[in-house]
Amino acid sequence: MDRLAAIRFNNSAKSYYFSTTLDLIKGDKVVVETIRGLELGEVIADLKDMSEFNLNTELKEVKRRANRADLEVYEINKIKAEKSFQICKEIVSESGLDMRMISCEYTLDASKVIFMYTADERVDFRELLKKLAAVFKCRIELRQIGPRDKAKVIGGLGTCGLPLCCNSFLGEFDGVSINMAKNQLLAINIDKISGACGRLLCCLKYEDEAYTELKKKFPKIGSRVNYDGKSVKVVGLNVISDLVKIDDNGNISFIGLDEIEKEAKPHNNENRHKKEEREFSKKPRNKDALKRTEQPLESQSKKTASTTKQNPSHRPHHNNHKKHHPKGNNTNGRN
Repeated sequence: MDRLAAIRFNNSAKSYYFSTTLDLIKGDKVVVETIRGLELGEVIADLKDMSEFNLNTELKEVKRRANRADLEVYEINKIKAEKSFQICKEIVSESGLDMRMISCEYTLDASKVIFMYTADERVDFRELLKKLAAVFKCRIELRQIGPRDKAKVIGGLGTCGLPLCCNSFLGEFDGVSINMAKNQLLAINIDKISGACGRLLCCLKYEDEAYTELKKKFPKIGSRVNYDGKSVKVVGLNVISDLVKIDDNGNISFIGLDEIEKEAKPHNNENRHKKEEREFSKKPRNKDALKRTEQPLESQSKKTASTTKQNPSHRPHHNNHKKHHPKGNNTNGRN
């Protein structure tokens, strides 16, 4: 019965899955076939039943349990890779290509050698491939990797003093943004929040969700709260210690979250004016007045002219008023 085996290569953090009918245990060395070719891997967990997983693709099978000859060839290939790496660096330097070599690996059967490098721009290495093939007499693969992958391959120590996460246990890189540093109230100092790869620290992702949840019970920075009968401004937070940093007319202090009220009463003229504007907008208005103000200017002028024509008493008074309106005429417009 086929079972699922998690296998890791070259002590990397990422694992790959294969099917097997062999009775393997954690720590066994096995030979498998990958897209690179034959490789030596290590079983990193106990085997699991295939029925526990809903797999859409067919897994490759483990070729065999590694024997002494496989282990010896693997060690020989590691020594060959070190020498090949130095030869490749010299050829790259002679070719004048702007690329920095990172590592070199051989497949178990030494039918293929893989060189990893970094470069700021795309490199035309067609001539380099010809030179390398003439020296090594096997298939050559040149793979360009990014800064994060470089740190994962080389390894090192982080700012915490521990081995790099990407080199020790991270299988895949999570997306990290500058907003995560802001959410955790960290000073936006790129040098301090960047890792060995020059990119943002992967560990910013670890606590981001916890900070987002904890900050829900805190007032927002820049808001005002009531403390000791006064309205004060929130200028900072200490989420871990449940402290709020306040500004009381220039006096900066930390107080406990339970000592403040989250909503402050209106404290200045600006708030009072805004409140009056809201109350004014809620008052009912005269519908007829509203209609008059909404009418176009042209229609209002026509209506005024019509009213003036019907009611002569609204006409402007002239010195010769009696001449146009002889005695006995009806000034109200009736005949």
